[in-house]
Amino acid sequence: MAVLCGRYEGFDARAERLATREVSVGDFVMMGGEAAAACVVEAVARLVPGVIGDSESHRRDSFSSGLLDYPEYTRPLDWRGERVPEVLTGGNHALIERWRRDEALSRTLARRPDLLASAELTPQDSAALLKLGASEAQLAAWGAPPVVVKRRRARRS
Repeated sequence: MAVLCGRYEGFDARAERLATREVSVGDFVMMGGEAAAACVVEAVARLVPGVIGDSESHRRDSFSSGLLDYPEYTRPLDWRGERVPEVLTGGNHALIERWRRDEALSRTLARRPDLLASAELTPQDSAALLKLGASEAQLAAWGAPPVVVKRRRARRS
């Protein structure tokens, strides 16, 4: 991979024919393309086997599920009066996974709701998004599955 980086106004238009793909890191102007090139190289290099220690970790990164990542916490459990959420220290892995998913949904809804249209959402995700303030119209626009309402069986006498 070779990355051509423009400076100030870009680079000579005659060099554009050398590019096989044009990549943008966002809708903003930079003085040079070096920092943007570093972003692209790092993002692509993570996918090359052997570059990162756990070859499966990139599959759990932001965007791999179509959602932004959930918040991460480390030690100490209490830092400046802010505690790690109790669910994360309780040892119930199913609850931890649900918490992580709900937090990812919350962050994505707040910061990048456009990503929800391409995320693989479950009925449980749809219910969580409604609780977070999303509308039924938004869920429909994102192609989210309907919420499944579990009905209790009537007890026989």
